[in-house]
Amino acid sequence: MPQDDRKQLGNGTTIAVEFDHAGFAVKERTLLSGLNFTIPMGEFLVLLGRSGSGKTTTMKLINHLIAPTTGEVRVQGKATTAWDPIQLRRKIGYVIQETGLFPHFTIARNVGLVPTLQGWQPRQIKLRVHELLNLVGLEPAQFADRYPNQLSGGQRQRVGVARALAADPPILLMDEPFGALDPITRLDLQQEFKHLQQELGKTVVFVTHDIQEAFVLSSRIGLMENGEMVFLGDKEAFVRSTHPEAQTFLKTLKSIRSEG
Repeated sequence: MPQDDRKQLGNGTTIAVEFDHAGFAVKERTLLSGLNFTIPMGEFLVLLGRSGSGKTTTMKLINHLIAPTTGEVRVQGKATTAWDPIQLRRKIGYVIQETGLFPHFTIARNVGLVPTLQGWQPRQIKLRVHELLNLVGLEPAQFADRYPNQLSGGQRQRVGVARALAADPPILLMDEPFGALDPITRLDLQQEFKHLQQELGKTVVFVTHDIQEAFVLSSRIGLMENGEMVFLGDKEAFVRSTHPEAQTFLKTLKSIRSEG
């Protein structure tokens, strides 16, 4: 999309995603209300909250898996409801906890899926697949021809990240992608992915209920409670927040550290 079609913040930073008084309800039940914030390009925003707080529902508004019932969500300055859903989702990588890899596809075929759908040439796809496997620490000669069930959980998550990056989307959505991993593998992947995000400059929206993970990864934290964003700011501001839900999460962090 041309640069002049994208809304900018006052400091010239381009907005990747904008929530404009967005809400979502099903029948009589309101799941999200009053979401009103922007995500600049290149930011790592972590949506933190308990189960049922609305963080995953918020993420689904971005790639139009659901549409807001009030207000509007805009991606690159254009309402999600005005995008062709397929074109929108090809601009957005999506990583979930169980990776969603096709078990009957090789790792190379899984990673190259979106470029294949976009009509890339086979040689171009192969080069991209090998580039991305190297990027996420999986040697192509060793892993490209394997199948998902031949990999560890951590290795499958790396493949999931590589697949999400395959068509070079500007935005990545990640829904508790490391939640099922053991603590050591999880921390390794958190640190590696944070470095990768900074290197590539991707805009990332990352869902978690783990405050430690939020502190490791985020440039800003959006704290969700009962379908509302009750705090949005950096880690330093989160530590200073007097909001009861922020204080509850901070207590769990202190408890973990004291036990360690």
